[in-house]
Amino acid sequence: METEKRKDKMETKTKKFMIIGVAVALIIAILAPFIASTNPDGLESTAEKILNPGVSDEAIHSAPMPDYIIPSIGEDPISGSIAILIGVIMVFIIAYGIGYLLKNKKNNK
Repeated sequence: METEKRKDKMETKTKKFMIIGVAVALIIAILAPFIASTNPDGLESTAEKILNPGVSDEAIHSAPMPDYIIPSIGEDPISGSIAILIGVIMVFIIAYGIGYLLKNKKNNK
């Protein structure tokens, strides 16, 4: 009985931690386009500096939301917020699904 109470308490702490983490990620996703620099980031800037002129920089596959914008909305901070929110939600769903599958696999053994 004591271990069940301890397990429930741990699950409650874990749920609170997950909810707070997702909420922080969503808040950052909403605010990021409004406070982000318009200058390229370090990775993009470095790639521009060292890119060999003879090498094609065309992508093999086009991104569904290139440069964190939704093409139908245009280059607007709101478009960036929506694109980032969609990305955060997709990553959460994928991570939750993997965790769920691994938990069920562990419980079946």
